[in-house]
Amino acid sequence: MTSTPPLYALAQHSIGRYLRHSWRPTVAGLGHLPETGGAILAANHLSIADQLFLGILTPRHIAFWAKAEYFRSPGPLGHLTRRVVSGLGAIPVERGGGRAALSAFDAAVPVLRSGGLVAIFPEGTRSPDGRLYRGRTGTVRLAHQAGVPIIPVGIRGTDRVRPPGARLPRRHPISITFGPAMPVHIEAPADIRRLTDTLMATIQSLTLQEYVGRYART
Repeated sequence: MTSTPPLYALAQHSIGRYLRHSWRPTVAGLGHLPETGGAILAANHLSIADQLFLGILTPRHIAFWAKAEYFRSPGPLGHLTRRVVSGLGAIPVERGGGRAALSAFDAAVPVLRSGGLVAIFPEGTRSPDGRLYRGRTGTVRLAHQAGVPIIPVGIRGTDRVRPPGARLPRRHPISITFGPAMPVHIEAPADIRRLTDTLMATIQSLTLQEYVGRYART
């Protein structure tokens, strides 16, 4: 099992304490989260606040994604940025499609195989209207490649923290629910799509969102 980076632990106790006190978010299903071993946390995506609340409510360290530019920014500010993203245990991701996008998954494999948790939003982007959109197959492919299960996660209320037009964050009930672990066994290419659809159906059962059978626009 990977250890929690000191900066990540500090953020959980400082920023996390403020968020827990101010918003009083609730969490359910923590018994489904393995105490050790690698796993993918696959959640719906409503807001940039999803990462914050998922991070403070999950007792283990989560490796989130960060733009690769943050790891090589020049100058004093760039040096600080590199220290922060590295100190949080983030995974660099290149912008763009094709091989650049796949490199992010390549970087996540050793994290998962060493016993870490990686968070992924299968929709590929934030929901534009609060509904749950069709999942992309990369989550299942990564779980199969790394040999780890997927933990479905349902996030509710983060889209109301700062709704369109609001200048300041608002206090609104927030909840995060972990579902039962989903093992990934692929015997035929069709299994990838089938398992992805099963994953999204499970997430929907946790969030009660309306489901849209097409990809959200990025």
